[in-house]
Amino acid sequence: MFSGTRPFEYKTAVALLFSGIFHLIALLLVFLAFSDFFSGLWNPEVEMVTHVIKSINNLIIALAMYELGVGVGKEYTSDVAGESIFVSVRRTISRFVGTVCIALVLEALIMIIKYSQLELAGNLYYPVAILVACALLLASLGVFLALTRRVCEEDQLSCNIQHQSANATQGSAAESSAAAQPARA
Repeated sequence: MFSGTRPFEYKTAVALLFSGIFHLIALLLVFLAFSDFFSGLWNPEVEMVTHVIKSINNLIIALAMYELGVGVGKEYTSDVAGESIFVSVRRTISRFVGTVCIALVLEALIMIIKYSQLELAGNLYYPVAILVACALLLASLGVFLALTRRVCEEDQLSCNIQHQSANATQGSAAESSAAAQPARA
């Protein structure tokens, strides 16, 4: 169906499309957060704390969407010579899971503050469950990073050796072609 470099161009175009969609959603969420915040300033019927919490929630989700857009755009469109796919995936997963964990912890803290202000201590199970889930997610990330470290180091070493041998081959070819050309006086 596709020939030559067509699949790479298609993959890059789709990756850029999804990256753009994620960035657009992040921008819309930032706009929504500011809209909620400023509507709370001019609307005395609803407590300001509610609008601040909604704004922070939207900003946290916007940050996660932004990180997802950056990760998708970077991983599928960059052609870094000598970089292993394992190293790239490992770095992207670490960044995204880290961002999600930060978002989850902030969400849980906001819920704790909200429930304590509204005197709903019986609902504190939900933020505690979020914190436990976040801890499990971080522990899983640690296990993933530990299990993939050796593979990434070996793959990176083999990529570096291949890159050095390719440079040496190009260097010797350039020297031999320069020696083959007659000296001009």
